[in-house]
Amino acid sequence: MGTYSAAHIVWDWNGTLFHDNDAVIGATNAAFAELGLEPITLEQYRAMYCVPVPKFYERLLGRLPSEAEWEVMDETFHRHYAEHRVRCGLAEGAAELLTGWRSAGRSQSILSMYGHEELIPLVRGFGIEAHFIRIDGRTGPSGGSKAEHMVRHLDYLAGETGVDPARTVVIGDAADDALAALHVGARAVLYTGGSHSRASLESAGVPVVDTLHEAVAEAERLAA
Repeated sequence: MGTYSAAHIVWDWNGTLFHDNDAVIGATNAAFAELGLEPITLEQYRAMYCVPVPKFYERLLGRLPSEAEWEVMDETFHRHYAEHRVRCGLAEGAAELLTGWRSAGRSQSILSMYGHEELIPLVRGFGIEAHFIRIDGRTGPSGGSKAEHMVRHLDYLAGETGVDPARTVVIGDAADDALAALHVGARAVLYTGGSHSRASLESAGVPVVDTLHEAVAEAERLAA
C-alpha cells in the first residue's frame, strides 16, 4: 500500500463527495410520512438536521421517537434512499480534485456513516476507488456519531501507512465531521453543499467553505 507522511484528507461521502441532497430529502419525507409528519424542504432540513439522528426527529416531533417508531423511520429512510440515489452523482469538481490530490503524491480516504456494504460498490461505480488508500462505511446500527468510527479509521491508517492525524484534515458537510476530527487530533473543513446550513456549520469553530475546491485548498493550508 505504501507509506504516506504528507498531508492526508479523510473525505465524508454523503453530501460531500456524493451530491445526494435530493435523495436525502425524498427519503426523509418518506420516513416522516410514516408518522404523519408534514414534508420539509432542503432549507428546513439543513437548519434542523443534527446527529444522533433521533435528536433530529425529536426537533420535529417535540419528543424522541419510540424505539418502534425509530425502527420504522430508519428502515423507510434507507429503502427510499436506495431508490432515489441512482439519480445522484458526484459533487461538482470532485473527480478532478481527487485525481489532483493523488497525483501530487498525497493520500486520501473515505469514512462514511453510510453502510459499508452499500458504500463500496457505489464508490466503485463512479470509477474513483483507486484514489483512496482506505474506504470505510458504517458497521453496526445507524444514527450515531462518527467519532468512534474515526478513531478506528485513523488508527488503521497510522499503523498501516504512516498517516499522521496531526497532518490529517477531515472534509465533510456536518458539524459531526468536525467533532470526529477533534476527537482524533485532526483538523476539519466543512462544506456547505450538503446537509447543514452555514450557520450551524460555523458553530463548530472550523473553516467553512462553499465549494470542494475551496475545501481542498484549505486542507492543504491546514496540513502544511
